[in-house]
Parts: sequence; structure tokens; C-alpha cells
Amino acid sequence: MRVALYTHIYEGVGMVSEKQVLKVLNEIIDPELGVGIVDLGFIYGVKVEKGFAEIRMTLTTIGCPLAGWFAMQVEQKVKEIKGVKDVHVHVVWEPAWSIDMMSKKAKLQLGLK
Repeated sequence: MRVALYTHIYEGVGMVSEKQVLKVLNEIIDPELGVGIVDLGFIYGVKVEKGFAEIRMTLTTIGCPLAGWFAMQVEQKVKEIKGVKDVHVHVVWEPAWSIDMMSKKAKLQLGLK
């Protein structure tokens, strides 16, 4: 089960939607697990307002050596969406990530269910 700390989308004509953001973010594949970061449950929240995006995300462990790489990939991918002017990525550790946050698809891919 994915835990959303917050998800506020201000949609209107020509505005960026949460669905758009999540779609591009799931194109970022965890190099160790081979699964998209949305399906892994790493994305806790998306907020987009007037072209400015805030992404709250986590990783499997605090000491993940790829933390900077993931944050950079998230920022770059979201900036590719037409209408996004700037992106701020917040890497958070609460709630702690667990296997329960993974989608059914990710669990199947990893042989967990």
C-alpha cells in the first residue's frame, strides 16, 4: 500500500497533472531492482502549482548510495514535462519505506507475490 503524505494538484487548462508526473517518474528504473520508482512506492507526494513541482520521495534505506542520483533523475524527468518551470525534490524518511508500499505489479516483477 502506498502512503501519500500529500498530493495537491491544481489543474486547469494547460496545467500539469499528477498523472503526467507519475507517468514520467515511473520511467526512472531502480538500477538494482529493475522496477520503476513509482511502482516501488518511492513517490510519497506530488504537488504542482503554476508550473512549479514539488516531489516528496523516499528510498529503501537512508544510506542509499544512489540518493543523489535518484533526486537528480526525478528533477530532470519532471522538467521534461511541458508546462513545468521548476522542480524541487524532497527526499524524506518518514514514513519509512517498506515492501507494503510497492504496487502489485512491482511485487510480481520481483517475485514477491
